Amino acid sequence: MKKILLSASFGLVLLLGACGSGEETGSEGASTADGEAVYRAASCFSCHGADLEGASGPDLTEVGARLSEDEIRTTIEDGTDVMPGGLVEDPAELDALVEWLAGKE
Repeated sequence: MKKILLSASFGLVLLLGACGSGEETGSEGASTADGEAVYRAASCFSCHGADLEGASGPDLTEVGARLSEDEIRTTIEDGTDVMPGGLVEDPAELDALVEWLAGKE
């Protein structure tokens, strides 16, 4: 019985150790999350397309030319009539996504 519990505990520790946020932090603790990875993880592509070309949501290929970083951030945080807000809650991930999208001009 002890061996089973020990094995199960060890397996749980390995499993939890393998799980992580998937983002790295720099020497100052700032996230180095990749905006494109956040776009995919938050399933933005399901409405805006894998290449930002739009699907049921608008085309984002040149969103940085149309909207400022603040406008992009507000849209992601608050949503719109058809887009739910708050899909990216982590501040570092949100920063990375906003920066990445703002660069699309």
